[in-house]
Amino acid sequence: MRILLTTTSYQDTPGAHHEILAATGWEIIRERGPLPEEKMLELAGEFDGFLCGDDAITGAVIDKSLPTLKAISKYGIGLDKIDVNHATEKQLPILFTPGVNHTTVAEHTFGLLLGLTKKIQQNANEVAAGHWQAGWRKPVGNEIMGKKIGILGLGRIGKEVAIRARAFGMEVLAYDPFLDEDFVAENEITACLEMDRLIDASDILSLHCFLSPETHGMINSESISQMREGIIILNCARGELVDSEAMRSALESGRVGGYGSDVLDAEPPPGDHPLLGAPNCIITSHIASRTHESVSRQAGMATRNLIALLTGDGEYVQANNFNT
Repeated sequence: MRILLTTTSYQDTPGAHHEILAATGWEIIRERGPLPEEKMLELAGEFDGFLCGDDAITGAVIDKSLPTLKAISKYGIGLDKIDVNHATEKQLPILFTPGVNHTTVAEHTFGLLLGLTKKIQQNANEVAAGHWQAGWRKPVGNEIMGKKIGILGLGRIGKEVAIRARAFGMEVLAYDPFLDEDFVAENEITACLEMDRLIDASDILSLHCFLSPETHGMINSESISQMREGIIILNCARGELVDSEAMRSALESGRVGGYGSDVLDAEPPPGDHPLLGAPNCIITSHIASRTHESVSRQAGMATRNLIALLTGDGEYVQANNFNT
């Protein structure tokens, strides 16, 4: 077996997943992803399995990879970089790892929130530059206790954010077309039947939904105009959910009080990306799930998934719906 391994956090983080993969005796070819379509097309056709992150696995890549390719094992849960419909049509299994990174992403969400509301990054940068403000010059932040946090997407990660928000004394609102009513009741969450209602009522909006044609660019000039002035927006989902130009404009005008995001619509971003250097904006480099604990869980599950499918021995979790 020849396996293409592209996810960098898998490769860079020590753990048992390395021994599990090595024990197969398979030939492992390592690349530093995420790889664009051009590079994937160059490599396609030579591998029995992909152990991938956010590489561009388009219909063309799938076609060139077949019939050698037996499975795509995704490190993570986001499948928007993979042409799932085409893979399903070609009876190519896509495996993924639900339930492995919800804790660490939820924690990162609150790191961004506290960084913005307490002016932590702004002040730390000023202190590091030798500017210890005195008296009235010191920045003044805000408490999050008592604030309304709207969670857009109440899946595994959204639920973990809700639990932590309740612990901070926040009022939690949520919108999800497939709402878990038992969870909502148990955690005293206000369910919004429409997304517009959530956007209108929230002091803080946290995005935890999948990227799809319907959600692409959903946070734009029009939706921002419906929000409370000074709203804090958090994005630990996908950068493409947000119109970057609209967000920068809203930050500059003060319409949005702060934007904390672990993702961008272009990764890595060009030097002139509109959100680099935007006021009241914290951007991290897609590291929300990059903890030793989470990497170990994701990498272990992705590896075991691939081994189980290719050897026919064991269970695996498949994302596209057909029998292999």
